[in-house]
Amino acid sequence: QVQLVESGGGLVQTGGSLRLSCAASGIIFSGANMGWYRLTPGNQRELVATLTRGGSTNYAASVKGRFTISRENARNTVYLQMNSLKPEDTAVYYCRADLPLQVGYWGQGTQVTVSS
Repeated sequence: QVQLVESGGGLVQTGGSLRLSCAASGIIFSGANMGWYRLTPGNQRELVATLTRGGSTNYAASVKGRFTISRENARNTVYLQMNSLKPEDTAVYYCRADLPLQVGYWGQGTQVTVSS
């Protein structure tokens, strides 16, 4: 059974930082392309950042330079370091795993709220 469990969300002031974690089980984590997405209060789903199994990264323009995605294969965990947070970063953040020839898997989400 595949499980992705996010943690690290919370309430932070503008300019603050948070680090999200996503612990995976039931998959060959080192073979997975991992990503972070968010669902805004306006119900817009946005790609935040992706990190391939080969180490290539991709970021949304709105977070580039502020957020960093990384992974620790030994812990089956992907991280999202979020710095210089803005109120518009407020969203539910979801972790996603994509493996070859399989459907993608989603975590349950973690709420991030940035107060102005």
